[in-house]
Amino acid sequence: MRGVFDFVRVIADSETSVLITGESGTGKEMVARLLHHWSSRRSKPFVPVSCAILSETLIESELFGHERGAFTNAIKERPGRFELADGGTLFLDDIDDVPLSMQVKLLRVLQTRTVERLGAVRSIPVDVRVLTGSKRDLRQLVAEGTFREDLLYRLNVIPVQLPPLRERTEDIPLLIDHFFGRYFRARGKEAKPMSPAMLEAFMRYPWPGNVRELENACERIAQTCICDSVVAGCVPASILFHRAAGAAAPASAATPVHPGVSLDDRIREVETSLIGWALKASDGNKSKAAVLLKVKRSTLGDRIKKLGLGHLESRDGGAALVPQRADGLPGIRQ
Repeated sequence: MRGVFDFVRVIADSETSVLITGESGTGKEMVARLLHHWSSRRSKPFVPVSCAILSETLIESELFGHERGAFTNAIKERPGRFELADGGTLFLDDIDDVPLSMQVKLLRVLQTRTVERLGAVRSIPVDVRVLTGSKRDLRQLVAEGTFREDLLYRLNVIPVQLPPLRERTEDIPLLIDHFFGRYFRARGKEAKPMSPAMLEAFMRYPWPGNVRELENACERIAQTCICDSVVAGCVPASILFHRAAGAAAPASAATPVHPGVSLDDRIREVETSLIGWALKASDGNKSKAAVLLKVKRSTLGDRIKKLGLGHLESRDGGAALVPQRADGLPGIRQ
């Protein structure tokens, strides 16, 4: 990522088109904003557009604008995104979702640097640097016949490839610190530390939604965590219990057997952790704790009895807990 940022600084003040590629959530718009911010156009508008959310009937009007009466409900003239970005930078994200019928019109605008509003009889010159983002391989789309080759050449003058988060796991702790600082401060709270066990879970998870998914997870934790540190009960189950797709299958009789772990012990440990967290969050009220765990109160009572966790409650009904155990899970004071 340092190499990406160094390269972005080098090309920032160029007028050349840049194609930013990477999986969804890797930060393509962030890079586009950096290109604009580090350029001589920084004092002019930066206009981002997601082509994926625009229907085929709307995209032309959104990009190029329209005149009054150009179509039904066009009660007044409206400039398009190219005009709004005049003097600045236009970022067309999800360029791979632009329909073929619009690609030839977009190519013409890029070649002539003029736009024609829908229903207009004159061309409007625009001074815009165009950046584009794609989550798919445009060369593959060209081979499939869904993307124009001449438009690809026009857009892909300087390519910037963003790696997925699973290929740069060393960035995960830094990003967690950044997002915790942002979202805990938004609540007027100090950012809480993440237990080593939970950080390991975050490092092990493949993050199909990349940095965007990580940010959403951090925001959720910041909004719901009431522990002294981020422990098992604070982390989304999809992250906590993820099993890597490439994990080894059970060994055959001829293969040396790994010492393994006790499944029953692990289940008991997780149940103890989550029940302890829920009782702490509800001040020892089992009805409220059952709501947090999405189980019936009677079911929670049975689990507490089965696991021998009656000591989790103090005599007055409050949960007598210490902040956390050495492994990051909620602890228990007997």
